[in-house]
Order: sequence, then structure tokens, then C-alpha cells
Amino acid sequence: QLQLVESGGGLVQPGGSLRLSCAASGFTLDYYAIGWFRQAPGKEREGVSCIASSGGSTNYADSVKGRFTISRDNAKNTVYLQMNSLKPEDTAVYYCAADPRLLVVQTMCAPFFFGSWGQGTQVTVSS
Repeated sequence: QLQLVESGGGLVQPGGSLRLSCAASGFTLDYYAIGWFRQAPGKEREGVSCIASSGGSTNYADSVKGRFTISRDNAKNTVYLQMNSLKPEDTAVYYCAADPRLLVVQTMCAPFFFGSWGQGTQVTVSS
């Protein structure tokens, strides 16, 4: 059974850092496109960053470029989202998602294209 489990969320002060993890079980992550998405209260779920199944292509929302980095550790079957210089507007529930298709992440880093989802982890940026 395909399962994704996020971890690493928490409360952090503005300017701080967190690293989110997305651990997969029941399938091999490196054959899947992986995305990180977030949803703030009262807002729609939005794409934060995606990485292609090949691992070579990545995409970032303009709001996080230069601050967030997505990466894979195939040996651990885990994808990470390193978040630096966090801002209050980054506060949201963060979800990882996976899809086995060959997604062009530069144009398909959106919830509609991803079929399997984790349960989410809360990130709160506040002083």
C-alpha cells in the first residue's frame, strides 16, 4: 500500500529554518514525481516545489525561490524540503504528494496532477 508520511514541521521564528521530510513506503520514490504543497487557513492548496521522477528537474513557486530547496535521498526513499529564511506568510499545513507519471514539473507543479498524498505537517512561523 502506497503511503507518504510528512514530518519536520513545527513552530519557528521569522528568519529561521526547518527541514521537512516525506518518507515513502509501499513504492520506490525515485520513479515518481514528488511535490510539496501547502494550504493556509482560508486559502487554496498551492504548489511550493516539485521534483521530477528523474530527479533532475525541479520547480519552485516564486514566493519561495532562493529560500527553499527540494531534494531526494533515494537510499532512504525520502524527499526533503529545506526551508530557510522563513516568513510568517509561509505558515501553512505542508503536504507531500507523489505521482508515477512523467510530469513536466515546471508546468505541472499543481495539486491536480498528483494522485497520492500524505497527511500533512503544520509549519508555523511566528515570533
